[in-house]
Amino acid sequence: MSNLIQPVNASMSVYLEATHYIDWQHPEVFSQARTLALGLTTPEAIANKCFEFVRDQIKHSRDYALNPVTCKASDVLRHRTGYCYAKSHLLAALLRANQIPAGLCYQRLTLDSDRPPYCLHGLNAVFLEPYGWYRVDARGNKPGIHAGFCPPEEQLAFPITHDGEADLPGIWAEPLPVIVHLLETSATYQAVAENLPDIESLEAVTLK
Repeated sequence: MSNLIQPVNASMSVYLEATHYIDWQHPEVFSQARTLALGLTTPEAIANKCFEFVRDQIKHSRDYALNPVTCKASDVLRHRTGYCYAKSHLLAALLRANQIPAGLCYQRLTLDSDRPPYCLHGLNAVFLEPYGWYRVDARGNKPGIHAGFCPPEEQLAFPITHDGEADLPGIWAEPLPVIVHLLETSATYQAVAENLPDIESLEAVTLK
């Protein structure tokens, strides 16, 4: 798997930028970020608060059968729903609005227990002193899934346990084009669920 996708090498500044999809300078996102940070004095405490807000207050679109399909952080916040990818965009935006470097990470997971098909799953990495980059997964907890914030130990939603699964290398400053295309061209949450991308679509985008 690591031969297909090269790690993203970037200066720390790109993990603080406001972009089209991680639009932390949007008034609603910026206000929410500052509200979450109110009264907190350390980046670790602020990061935990932002993580728990996205994990618990933003509903996973498929878990709750919710439309519309969201992609931009501001839309995820406004509609209070998103797939794992979209929720990771919002978490990155809230962290960056609080001047905490944050990026996007991806896993390849099985869709059905221990056999194909596979799909990409989106989560985050946040830079915290003294731990360095630390991964968190705000997709939302439910029976059988319990992700948490407990640095330096990772508590992700999905451990890598089956053949073909992998943690993809790299911390991305921007969403993968294949993810953006899926979210922006899908009319309903069902359409996203039926077209979740796998590594082959990512390889084509990355290496073309």
